[in-house]
Amino acid sequence: MSLRDSLDLIRTVRPEAGTSALEHEIMAERAASLGAAEQRVAKAVGALASAAGDRSDCLVQARKAVWGYFVQRELIGFRKHNDVIQELKIPPEVLAGLGAMGKHL
Repeated sequence: MSLRDSLDLIRTVRPEAGTSALEHEIMAERAASLGAAEQRVAKAVGALASAAGDRSDCLVQARKAVWGYFVQRELIGFRKHNDVIQELKIPPEVLAGLGAMGKHL
């Protein structure tokens, strides 16, 4: 049985429950997507921290990952990033380049 079939069956019994199930599914997808974006940030910031020599490629990748993560957070309503900046240990050199990132991605 597909999700659509399940929703049709639920609407037949309780019409208001169909939208609740769909909203629950959407929230789960948002959470999974945000979690994946956070993992990309952690990986990119870790690679930058362990990079030796020319770190410019790692810095670019970290900025892209952080910018994408912040955009996803803002789309679901999280406007302040201070807590995740500290939690993920995002360095100032990454944050310093984010203003120009949106224009080039």
